[in-house]
Amino acid sequence: MDKNKGTAGKSFKLSVATLAIMNITAVVSLRGLPAEAVYGPSSAFYYLFAAIVFLIPTSMVAAELAAMFSDKQGGVFRWVGEAFGARTGFLAIWLQWIESTIWYPTVLTFGAVSIAFIGMNDASDAVLASNKIFTLVTVLAIYWVATFIALKGLNWVGKISKWGGTIGTIIPAALLIILGIIYIATGGHNHMDMSQGFFPDLTKFDNLVLASSIFLFYAGMEMMGVHVMDVNNPSKNFPKAIIIGSLATVCIFILGTFALGFIIPAKEINLTQSLLIGFDNYFQYLKISWAGPIIAVALMFGVLASVLTWVAGPSKGIFTVGKAGYLPPFFQKTNGHGVQRNILLVQGGIVTLLSLLFVVMPSVQSFYQILSQLTILLYLIMYMLMFAAAISLRYKMKDTPRPFRLGKGNALMWITGGVGFCGSLLAFVLSFIPPGQIQTGSSTVWYSVLIIGCIVMVVIPYIIYAMRKPSWRDPDAEFAPFHWETKESDR
Repeated sequence: MDKNKGTAGKSFKLSVATLAIMNITAVVSLRGLPAEAVYGPSSAFYYLFAAIVFLIPTSMVAAELAAMFSDKQGGVFRWVGEAFGARTGFLAIWLQWIESTIWYPTVLTFGAVSIAFIGMNDASDAVLASNKIFTLVTVLAIYWVATFIALKGLNWVGKISKWGGTIGTIIPAALLIILGIIYIATGGHNHMDMSQGFFPDLTKFDNLVLASSIFLFYAGMEMMGVHVMDVNNPSKNFPKAIIIGSLATVCIFILGTFALGFIIPAKEINLTQSLLIGFDNYFQYLKISWAGPIIAVALMFGVLASVLTWVAGPSKGIFTVGKAGYLPPFFQKTNGHGVQRNILLVQGGIVTLLSLLFVVMPSVQSFYQILSQLTILLYLIMYMLMFAAAISLRYKMKDTPRPFRLGKGNALMWITGGVGFCGSLLAFVLSFIPPGQIQTGSSTVWYSVLIIGCIVMVVIPYIIYAMRKPSWRDPDAEFAPFHWETKESDR
């Protein structure tokens, strides 16, 4: 047998370096730095706290589950389904897919701002970045370009994600950190309020609410589970790529946030524009203003790479599950490259409709924040299911080989999975409360979108599951049965 042959019948394999960069590209988004820079030194506390109670548990639990099922398809559907049944597994994979779909307009808003700042006049660039029509057109243009690239297949996605992530995320992040060091070392004025200290005032609810959004900054590491069969020696190389990506992610976020806080006063920070303004301020300080448009172009490529990684990930996961009989045949159609064509097109339609909300929200920033909060809520439900499933499987599938295992007994899994579940639950509750530092418009609209949005998005997969028919299953689907299905057939 060809050792490189995966379930998709393709010889192309992702290297550890490529997958690690895809991890960083999927998880790290420099657009999130301004939201945490307002906290000053205490931002480091939030990053480290979220890393301990969320990123590390997510990375380790996902690594064990992915290695455990390295020869089976499905990602979080497989993981949760083995523990709690196919219906709950379908809920998990649905939430991962729909969350990413709702998330696209928010990250693409940052891409639109990057394009706006390609000009040489900061004032006019800022005005253009705040223009709703410009933002809408740019968001849709970048998204559909990413979709058409994804339709070319995994080979294209891997290459562009790797180079786009390097040029548009990793290099700008390193540059921002270096600029911050040079600025402080050469006597530049530190605009960060160092009096706040490392430990924040957790008695203030507003601090907890906005800081809870940091969980979404760290989200996505488990998404690479759908690519576990696209890597050589997955039981060893997949966990290695996740660990490398996790360490790099924490360093980029903490150091990058400080670098931004050094150059922009907290009261002047804007969620969608401050990263580009920060770069421009550094370049003006060093008298190399010509570099501003260059970094804006690079950041735009980073956004494209990030969106491309997500377009190809969750959609592939729900497509694989759909072929196993959980989605109508329409959603199982592929193009000549074997890519999930119809799912990507339907996803594009949803993104287009969501983007039109720009015209009804009071500002681009409020639209950005409310959609970000909804994606956090939906994603955290999936994470709670994943952590609970990992613990449950230690008992339901205790004899199944685990090439990558957390501890010899079950204690470490209980601690890691339990901390991750509780951290996710805390962030879920706090995410319903409007952040006091940001104008979100009507409180009625805020609560209505979040509450109704959560209810609707959780109910839809249950309806689809109840409507499924035997004819939906693709006879050529290579989806292995769950362990409990095998036991039932043996009786």
